[in-house]
Amino acid sequence: MQENDTLIIGGHEFHSRFILGSGKYSLDLIEAAIKNAHAEIITLAVRRANTKEQENILDYIPKHITLLPNTSGARNAREAVRIAMLARELGCGNFIKIEIMRDSKYLLPDQTETVRATEILAKEGFIVLPYMYPDLNTARDLHNAGAAAVMPLASPIGSNKGLCTREFIQILIDEINLPVIVDAGIGRPSQACEAMEMGAAAIMANTALATAGDIPQMASAFHLAIEAGRKAYLAGLGRVLARGAASSDPLTGFLHDGEGQ
Repeated sequence: MQENDTLIIGGHEFHSRFILGSGKYSLDLIEAAIKNAHAEIITLAVRRANTKEQENILDYIPKHITLLPNTSGARNAREAVRIAMLARELGCGNFIKIEIMRDSKYLLPDQTETVRATEILAKEGFIVLPYMYPDLNTARDLHNAGAAAVMPLASPIGSNKGLCTREFIQILIDEINLPVIVDAGIGRPSQACEAMEMGAAAIMANTALATAGDIPQMASAFHLAIEAGRKAYLAGLGRVLARGAASSDPLTGFLHDGEGQ
């Protein structure tokens, strides 16, 4: 991989393309994500960082890790903006992941409210990473609103179903001049590798690691898969024939000459 192949988000440079999502947290998961998956960004729900009833997640995240607080629980742009402001007051920095969901069954993002919140927070100096359904028009609106990246879902949150929205994510990668971070639903290292081969800038995952039998091993597998996929993308994937075959053997002509004898 090229030495200068770094991930740039909002003017900040990262060497890892794995991001640990929020949701299922444990000390073992955070340690594995950092040591084995080489995560440099970790997402956290602000409501979990600011609670007196449970352990403070911030106590377990090293200082050199970039925090990506999210607006989980917000049902509209106004609530998302309030949560983002609270996160900054808590010392979480200027990164913010917008999550606005009115649907409690499928946890699909509200695209209109997400664009509205992105515009408000970008003007307030936040580095905004909106979670979205991979729709080209919405992605363009988010770009115009000041998003630093877009985070399309691969499949429903926590499902581990993989790249169900593959074709739509590819459209965003091809058409949007922003980092495309594949978020939600990636369940296997092979799926992360495929997304990176497509040209995704990074992968966010949580459930795939948290529910694995061996968390450190799975974290390492994701790291290797993401690196492999990125290298393949940079190298340029080989052609795919529409039909027929094309032998790579230099004796192909010889075999044709001998046919019928």
